[in-house]
Amino acid sequence: MDRLLQPVLAGVVTALVGFASSFAVVLAGLRAVGADSGQAASGLLALCVAVGATAVWLSLRTRMPVSVAWSTPGAALLASTGAVEGGFPAAVGAFVVCGLLIAVAGFLPLLGRWIAAIPAPVAGAMLAGVLLDLCVAPVRALVEVPAMAVPVVLVWALLSRLARVWAVPGALLAAVAAIALTGPGPGALDARPVVELTAPSWSVSAVVGIALPLFLVTMAAQNVPGMAVLAGYGYRPPLGGVLAGTGLASVLAAPLGGHAVNLAAITAALAAGPDAGPDPARRWIASVTAGISMIVLGLGAGLATALVLLSPPVLVEAVAGLALLGALASAITSAVADPERVQAAAVTFVVTASGVTLLGVGAAFWGLVAGGLMTLLHRRRAPRTAPGGTAGDAAPGDAVSEEAPGRAAPGGTAGGPVPAGASPGGEPTGTGRESATGEGLSRR
Repeated sequence: MDRLLQPVLAGVVTALVGFASSFAVVLAGLRAVGADSGQAASGLLALCVAVGATAVWLSLRTRMPVSVAWSTPGAALLASTGAVEGGFPAAVGAFVVCGLLIAVAGFLPLLGRWIAAIPAPVAGAMLAGVLLDLCVAPVRALVEVPAMAVPVVLVWALLSRLARVWAVPGALLAAVAAIALTGPGPGALDARPVVELTAPSWSVSAVVGIALPLFLVTMAAQNVPGMAVLAGYGYRPPLGGVLAGTGLASVLAAPLGGHAVNLAAITAALAAGPDAGPDPARRWIASVTAGISMIVLGLGAGLATALVLLSPPVLVEAVAGLALLGALASAITSAVADPERVQAAAVTFVVTASGVTLLGVGAAFWGLVAGGLMTLLHRRRAPRTAPGGTAGDAAPGDAVSEEAPGRAAPGGTAGGPVPAGASPGGEPTGTGRESATGEGLSRR
């Protein structure tokens, strides 16, 4: 009985932490791109069901603890992008395109390599720019609604010291208590599940401004670190099948308002690690339980949305910002890790954080473009060697190689063979630690 109880409890905790820590981010993102209260509640319900069903299916199929989540960085991206031409139907069309791209990535390894080729400092800087506005919301809330925000921030700070995994859920409970004490009372709440179908429409600006950045953020900040966490615990599910499953789930959830479904990263450790039981072969029970629990939590999406609507918007953003602070720190660390690319990362961050919209396309896309151009501009070519000379004989003005430290030239031996658990580029993928753009920035 104890062998079953431990993974079941771990699965329930995984779902509770995942839902409570970031549902406010999801609602904020959906409302920002034009969803009304009913559409936002429907989107949250659709995501819970899609996440839960996909986790159950993948875990039973692979007999591995494959935890699935919604894209919290993607929701933060929506919040920073704002309304698009064509309103919420155009955003839903972009969600469909994003889901298709995720599914296609599972069958086209080349596409995955293109995503991996984006320099980590540029990707981290883009994510930091996306997260910045939400992460300063707690400061604004302390000034605008101090009576409600101070208890929330204090609870979060204390729990982050005593029980980090419960810090954001605790802050959320403090916010709910503040809303209950100052709001109109439970009679104003409608807890019924809401399902609203939104027919997608298609526009180039929504595809370029939402679908492409949402795809890139979801792949870089969720799916890649999610696979790394699983590998760190000895699990290697087939990436193609995982991406195809989560991409299909994203497509199905989109008309109901869901933005993106993907692998979990942080909460993946709760289901795949020792807390889910001493026997690694039975930890899939934890992720199955987490999936079932997430579907049950989805039935309360209407209540969660109603509570959010009763509170000052800045308070909801404050809770979301507290949930994303760890992600912001990881993204900034990644952005400044390579001295050779700090300038490109700074340009990416500034453009993304500006929030500007150009040609109907949001700042995240333009930040990535600007950072990529700066990277190419400052890329230095390998030195030319004169006949009979050495690399040091290059003529003045010739570019110097920008080979990464410790990486051997073709045929060299500095790096040696790529170790197990490392990508061809030498980046570890199986450490079990958070990615620099990983789920501290994401939801789970």
